[in-house]
Amino acid sequence: MESVERQREDETPRDRRQQGPGLNAKLNWLRAGVLGANDGIVSTAGLVVGVAAATTDRGPILTAGLAGLAAGAVSMALGEYVSVSTQRDTERALLAQERRELRELPEEELDELTDLYEDKGLSPATARTVAEELTEHDAFAAHADAELGIDPDDLTNPWQAAASSAVSFTIGALLPLIAILTTPPHLRIPVTFVAVLAALALTGSISARLGGANPVRAVTRVVLGGALAMTVTYAIGQAFGTVV
Repeated sequence: MESVERQREDETPRDRRQQGPGLNAKLNWLRAGVLGANDGIVSTAGLVVGVAAATTDRGPILTAGLAGLAAGAVSMALGEYVSVSTQRDTERALLAQERRELRELPEEELDELTDLYEDKGLSPATARTVAEELTEHDAFAAHADAELGIDPDDLTNPWQAAASSAVSFTIGALLPLIAILTTPPHLRIPVTFVAVLAALALTGSISARLGGANPVRAVTRVVLGGALAMTVTYAIGQAFGTVV
């Protein structure tokens, strides 16, 4: 215990700030992965339940499930790639502007950094001292952190985001697909309903705990939403399956 306490005392505020964003980034990625898996579960479950309500043949169910899985994974990956690429471009533009302002208006930027620390509660004298010391050490990093909230060495990666979304969606989509294909025809839909709702309860609970939200409300919302989606597609399959 003493060594741990000593280590904490030796940590600088900057060390703790560096640990904080890293942990937050990991939690954000994990939360995004859970939500991606949740999307895969719901969308694929709704699709295969609708087809299973229209036919007992395994072939159409498998085809629809695989097509939905592939389309959903690609859509998720593409959407995440575009979104994160836009965010990364914005971050780079802001950092380039900050470099230019530091080069052309160093005194004004020092005053701005001082004001930022005053706004955080430091006295004018202390804020000026902190701003001067940080500027002397690394002015660009100081402004990127205090003014923009960006770590120049840890910009978002669109390829990583796209891959994470595709993988999480695929993992989620496999559950209802496996459940409906590995059970006898008369048990396919009820077994899939139970498996999907149990999985949604798990993902809802995990995402709520990661976000510090009420797990009961989160689980209730996601389970009701999944049940509604499967009920609607089941009704569509029953109503139009024989017609088509």
